[in-house]
Amino acid sequence: MSPKNDFLESLAEIEHSAMASISKAVSVEDLETLRVTLVGRKEGSLSAILKKISEVEPSERRKVGAEANRIKNVIGQALNLAQKNLTNSGEDEPDSIDVTLPGRQDWKGSNHPIIMVIDEIWQIFRSMGFTRAKGPEIDTEWYNFEALNTPLDHPAADEQDTLYLKKSGLLRSHTSPVQIRILEKHEPPVRVLAPGMVYRRDTYDATHTPAFHQIEGLVVDEGISFVDLKATLAEFSRHFWGPGTKVRFRPSFFPFTEPSAEVDVKRIIKRKG
Repeated sequence: MSPKNDFLESLAEIEHSAMASISKAVSVEDLETLRVTLVGRKEGSLSAILKKISEVEPSERRKVGAEANRIKNVIGQALNLAQKNLTNSGEDEPDSIDVTLPGRQDWKGSNHPIIMVIDEIWQIFRSMGFTRAKGPEIDTEWYNFEALNTPLDHPAADEQDTLYLKKSGLLRSHTSPVQIRILEKHEPPVRVLAPGMVYRRDTYDATHTPAFHQIEGLVVDEGISFVDLKATLAEFSRHFWGPGTKVRFRPSFFPFTEPSAEVDVKRIIKRKG
């Protein structure tokens, strides 16, 4: 057999053996070892063959050299691809997780103070026989205005006060639409509390914000009067602010309710020391 054929057979064996070894590598370190033993300048089996290429006839050296370079490129590409796959899969770091480390602490969240206050208010009204009701925050002009006896030409329905959506509907400006839906579905007696988010076109200041929480109550039954409203709010105030709380009702004007009143609460807090 001619030296050329011997060289070509040796190159083919190196290529076949290299591909098999690369496919079995389980770490980046294994691949680096193969890189040195296969294509390393000093110890590489491919380099060792190229050092003996002078034994090949000058007319055949180009063919043998071209084949050697092809195999060198194939092996190099295979090594790089295998290294990339191992790095991405994390298989080159089998001991990267230290099972002796202490576990991570589970952090438990807590309710927002506003939600805590709403829940406390709800518990008080529930003890007085109220049920909780809710409705959509995106509503229609009918439920937000007209069903509440507020005409659409009323200033409250103007775009300067109400947040309208581009296609249709609006962001409710109060939780009163919940009352309408309750009355549509239920016959008296009715006793519900409707907490929820509401939205208005207000600018931020000490007493205004475009989005805030509102709580409304609705009681419908025979013999219900303003006295029942006063008694309910007084009872709530004593539970919410504590014993000894004094409540005062002041007549006031609100364009949507008649009669109307505002509530003042007084509680004396004695400091220790």
